Amino acid sequence: MLRKEQNELLTQTGPGTPMGQMFRAYWLPALLAEELAENDCPPVRVKLLSERLIAFRDSDGRYGLMDEFCAHRGVSLWFGRNEEGGLRCPYHGWKYDVTGQCIEVPSEPVESGFCKKIKLTSYPLVKIGAVLWTYMGPPEKKPPLPQWEFALVPPEQSYTSKRRQECNWLQAMEGGIDSSHVSFLHRGDLGSDPLFKGAKGNQYNLSDMQPHFEVVEQPGGLFIGARRNAENGKYYWRITPWVMPCFTMIPPRGDHPIHGHFWVPIDDENCWAWSYDFHPVRALTKAEVEAMKNGAGVHCKVDSNFRPLANKDNDYLIDRAAQKAGKTFSGVAGFAMQDASLQESMGPVCDRTKENLVSTDNGIIMARHRLMRAAKALIEKGVTPPGVDPAHHKVRSCSIVLPPDVAFTDGAKQALHAERGMAQTTV
Repeated sequence: MLRKEQNELLTQTGPGTPMGQMFRAYWLPALLAEELAENDCPPVRVKLLSERLIAFRDSDGRYGLMDEFCAHRGVSLWFGRNEEGGLRCPYHGWKYDVTGQCIEVPSEPVESGFCKKIKLTSYPLVKIGAVLWTYMGPPEKKPPLPQWEFALVPPEQSYTSKRRQECNWLQAMEGGIDSSHVSFLHRGDLGSDPLFKGAKGNQYNLSDMQPHFEVVEQPGGLFIGARRNAENGKYYWRITPWVMPCFTMIPPRGDHPIHGHFWVPIDDENCWAWSYDFHPVRALTKAEVEAMKNGAGVHCKVDSNFRPLANKDNDYLIDRAAQKAGKTFSGVAGFAMQDASLQESMGPVCDRTKENLVSTDNGIIMARHRLMRAAKALIEKGVTPPGVDPAHHKVRSCSIVLPPDVAFTDGAKQALHAERGMAQTTV
């Protein structure tokens, strides 16, 4: 369990908080590129780390992310006209470029230079793969651009979606590094979901309900190894990399694509669950992409605001008959909403002072402590946290069968490094 003050440190990410300052050291996914699909398209509201922002794409294709509210009288620029190189407030015509600089105040003489004194808070917005990334920290400390493999493979090899999750980022992320729940919560879907079924590893998941966990630190975060029994005295390992603060990658199954998540705070009671699938050596098939769009694997169907169609207002469309019959263990359909329904059921911010943790929670325990250590080092000594360096992004998850006398850190060393054009290690 955590003390109350530790839980607050980890879960609060707004301006001025230690964890908020740490999140602002990273490039974070902000929007899908398709949300700003063309020049001068309508602006998009964005809320990240408790800041209300507006994103737009100007006449020259440049992306902007800035304070949502006009500096004049506080009108939301979501109502603005995206025109001729800037976003114009419809109330009195003040106009801003993608850097947040006011470039026109129609009521004031140009020679007064008044508009040059007005500049909204703004952040860089850069397209890499299918995602628009932002950095919200001090400009002088802006790190190199991210180098996550899923965003760098050819477009036909990758698919990315996002959904709103109505709980704090930490309880969502902790679900992403918890491999032990797969044998229960997801057991009914391993043999039916088109992005999971048919893998030999599924049999190991379902036959051994007591995985042994080994967790080791790696430069960007942790490698979390879950060990189950395989044939002939060998062990089946599923190894999940966690890269600080909020990146996870799920071990692959068979020749299915690799998938994973970013868990990015919207505010302290909501987060964006970014989900990606990619294959390092082949294009995704048409059937795979259609399955992802239809909510298979780690994805789900959402409305125009990216809220899942199955949500707490309709009890996640739970089917008690299917639960009783064993078709789904929880009665909720789909991996994504099976996880989200239970994580949201903990409340907006989980009270970790009431927990009773066990050995299979070692990855979660170590992740919490690493986050707290890094936040303290950043605040007190200015130490750059793990995961900022793009070298830390070059990791892979893997599933592998090893002899009992081989540590996963040795037997899977090469498999855990992302190498362009190298196939994943999978069972």
